[in-house]
Amino acid sequence: MTFWKIASGACCTAIAFASQALQAGTAEETAAKFALRPVVLDVSLSPSGDKISYIAPQGDRGEILYVIDLAGTAQPVAVIANSEENTDLDECDWATDTHLVCSLYFIRQDGNLLLGYDRTMSVSAVDGAARLMSQQTNSRMLRVTQDGGSVVALDVPGEKNQILMTRDWVKERSIGTRASNDREGLGVDSIDVTTGKRQIKVHPDVDAERYIADQFGEVRLKMRHARDRSTGVYKEDRTYYYRPKGSSEWKMLSKETLQPGGGNTGFVPVAVDSELDIAYGFGSKNGYDAIYKVSLANPAVPELVSAKDGIEVDSLIRVGRQRRVVGVSFATERRNIDYFDPVFRKLSSGLAAALPGKPLVNIVDASADENKLLIIAASDVDPGTVYLLDRKTNQMEPLLDMRSHMDASAMAEMKPVNFTASDGTQIPGYLTLPKGSTGKGLKAIVLPHGGPSARDEWGFDWLVQFFAARGYAVLQPNFRGSAGYGEAWFGRNGFQDWKVAIGDVNDAGRWLVKQGIADPTKLAIVGWSYGGYAALQSQVLDPDLFKAVVAIAPVTDLAKMREHATYFTNSRLVRGFLGEGAHVREGSPAQNASVMKAPVLLFHGTLDQNVVVDQSRFMEKRLKEVGKAVTYVEFDGLDHQLEESKARFKMLSDIDKFLDTNLGG
Repeated sequence: MTFWKIASGACCTAIAFASQALQAGTAEETAAKFALRPVVLDVSLSPSGDKISYIAPQGDRGEILYVIDLAGTAQPVAVIANSEENTDLDECDWATDTHLVCSLYFIRQDGNLLLGYDRTMSVSAVDGAARLMSQQTNSRMLRVTQDGGSVVALDVPGEKNQILMTRDWVKERSIGTRASNDREGLGVDSIDVTTGKRQIKVHPDVDAERYIADQFGEVRLKMRHARDRSTGVYKEDRTYYYRPKGSSEWKMLSKETLQPGGGNTGFVPVAVDSELDIAYGFGSKNGYDAIYKVSLANPAVPELVSAKDGIEVDSLIRVGRQRRVVGVSFATERRNIDYFDPVFRKLSSGLAAALPGKPLVNIVDASADENKLLIIAASDVDPGTVYLLDRKTNQMEPLLDMRSHMDASAMAEMKPVNFTASDGTQIPGYLTLPKGSTGKGLKAIVLPHGGPSARDEWGFDWLVQFFAARGYAVLQPNFRGSAGYGEAWFGRNGFQDWKVAIGDVNDAGRWLVKQGIADPTKLAIVGWSYGGYAALQSQVLDPDLFKAVVAIAPVTDLAKMREHATYFTNSRLVRGFLGEGAHVREGSPAQNASVMKAPVLLFHGTLDQNVVVDQSRFMEKRLKEVGKAVTYVEFDGLDHQLEESKARFKMLSDIDKFLDTNLGG
């Protein structure tokens, strides 16, 4: 077993941000600490392993890209800054040792609709010169493409400075003429990151939605999503194609059918190993997601690679610039990784022994030769540290603290628990108690997750830690309708089976009281997105249980949600997910406002694409119409995540005051 040496004196920990760790104190100080965005939003390692880049916040909403030369002064140098309104610098990856590829995402209002756009650019790490790599809009085009292209491969062996990127071809017509370009759909181009010169590698396909390359920069897989030709609306079927080695001909590999209530059937390929000439993908085994593989030389029935009893395998572990598959990941009480690559299995054991506190360890990037690895280690009480591991010297150096303004020693532990639902089913979840508390007679919060096709996991959660710092016990239930526990647990999803899902959420509150953890007069519920829906809908099943309700960006009316979807290509899928019947009205908080008793606090951003702001506006209107207590806070120009420090500070401060008022301090 290898024990990695942790170098003392991190090169960059203290210089990314000079802010001193804030100590928990007054409500305002605590809200200020947890409202700040992470110091590191994204991080990447250069092909040589001698440089790192990271994206850091600039003020409340902007971002700055820094580059650190580890072989030089090891001081961060600002390369580019983004201060465009409603625009996020999302991600930057090294294409070469001198150029990065960065993605921008922005939202624009188009009539009554919010449309999201992404654009990709190459950025010089030397002088910050940026070049847009997406196709540009011009006056001859009838519409503006939302898809600015995504990277398919960062390396094209034998072709210097080249990357592979998708290109959304929009049929062009010159205004006032009949001239047109008959290319339409998604294709793949090879692009020189230094000059912007591009060459078609895969010709556009009008139904193509995704392409996957192998480790040698060859595009081997394609996913086509069928549409209604008259409306452009997606159907339930997706078809996957492959190209044999050395061939440009596409052949069908598998079909996937999206189920009306969620989930799918069929083999879904997500990665290619061309040395083995196989595709890895997802399929179902006894009602649980599992990893399979299929030969691309002679495709047959997929062969099982990894499956777990009673839990779903939800991701592949991939490393290096070629995104080599080395293992699988799944979540039980904690996130687990099974490496089937023996080198990384040994490496993982060594890292677990070297790092204190048994953190979750993720390999997030690697040099071209994989001798240097970029690693993030984090836990429930540690927001995370970025390390550089040199496998030749067996030395690991801390580089950056993910949230350097926080004091890990002040964080509260998150512990897995199970509680019994009213029908006897054991419901898993996570309980966080205020540090230093007796764990009895506390003010408490049930915090259901978003989704509903999601689940909570063990790890650092800024919202949970804020509440714990303010003296609350927090219980996060993975109610039925959550993802990760198999088809039977997911059921028809948390909207169609809302009585089951919300019943479990309410039972979480009752369990806190029964265990003596919560004072029944000081029990609240807080949720974001679907969690906000669950917080509001909990009142419909039992209006006396929770004494205060906080809903952030909640769904409040299923019929309105379905109606809004008619403007988009996924409308058929949304209709299938929500379903038809009495549950549409019965499962809508806004339609049942009259039965609610607890005061409600709502938050929503005006640029929310996930759940439109009208959902909260309608909820406020309905509560006021029936004389219920409601406070609504709207954030102009913010999306679903409310990723602005100033807005999050107001939100946390308002929640703290609201709960203090309604739970009696």
